[in-house]
Amino acid sequence: MTSASRVVVDVDGIAVSALLREARQPRAVVLALHGGAAFSGYFDYPDRPRMSLLRTGEALGFTVIAIDRPGYGSSAPYADEFISAERRVDVAYGAVERLLAARPRGAGVFVLAHSIGCELGVRMAADERRGGDLLGLELAGTGRRHHDDAAGILGDWRHRPPNSGVRDLLWQPSRLYADDVVGGARISSRSPAYEGVVARSWIDTFPLLAPRIGVPVHYTLGQHERVWSSGPSALADIASLFTAAPRVAVDEQAGGGHNLSIGLTSMAYHLKVLSFVEECVLAREEAAAAAATDVAERQQGRAS
Repeated sequence: MTSASRVVVDVDGIAVSALLREARQPRAVVLALHGGAAFSGYFDYPDRPRMSLLRTGEALGFTVIAIDRPGYGSSAPYADEFISAERRVDVAYGAVERLLAARPRGAGVFVLAHSIGCELGVRMAADERRGGDLLGLELAGTGRRHHDDAAGILGDWRHRPPNSGVRDLLWQPSRLYADDVVGGARISSRSPAYEGVVARSWIDTFPLLAPRIGVPVHYTLGQHERVWSSGPSALADIASLFTAAPRVAVDEQAGGGHNLSIGLTSMAYHLKVLSFVEECVLAREEAAAAAATDVAERQQGRAS
């Protein structure tokens, strides 16, 4: 199977790069947002096709786009322009529109976000003008409270190269990953400076944004997550934030760590999320059919 296509689009003078696998007649489009110190290759890890969200999604009839988030990839030279959260959201939406301008999108766009990439995903879904048009949202590798193992390790680590303690949080237990994947050397990238601010403020920002989201939400934590608190109470705590969402589903990925999309259980994780996307597609189709029936009945009533 061939690798994903690398594409670059211009968004208001900023080059935004992405990986793309396109289904001929997609059920929907999945927009994937990588985490920190990585790039879009996280979702299509080299020489590991079973781990690839892009390949699995395409095989099941979904177009999958993994953009390099603002400040990564082709937009790295413009990192100073992305201090504003609104600017990051606008550029991400702009990239999606340009990438899909001549491509079918099926029932709509579903956002899947990982780790610190969840900040952008949540902001996109909470956006007053455009968030309600999304098909749904998946969040993984984020939370409200840090795991006990993270206390005293995270600190201000985003201002300096990750130390061994941080790497342990992200990549341990190592048995959850293929030997050549541990550490993520083949998908590593320098993080833009603004992510230091995002990391420090996220615990306070997340609960403020979540209630503004009015689309279905799926939230996943790995069984062995060590950055964020996990377990039934943590899952319930996150679910309670999305008070405006029509549906909230949570899942603990058995055998999963922080990096769910490149672990040994990545196929299982991707299939669960894509199943949720399919359910969102069916719900939208049902709503459209119900609306059409209502219009027809009203017109028939006026005619009689």
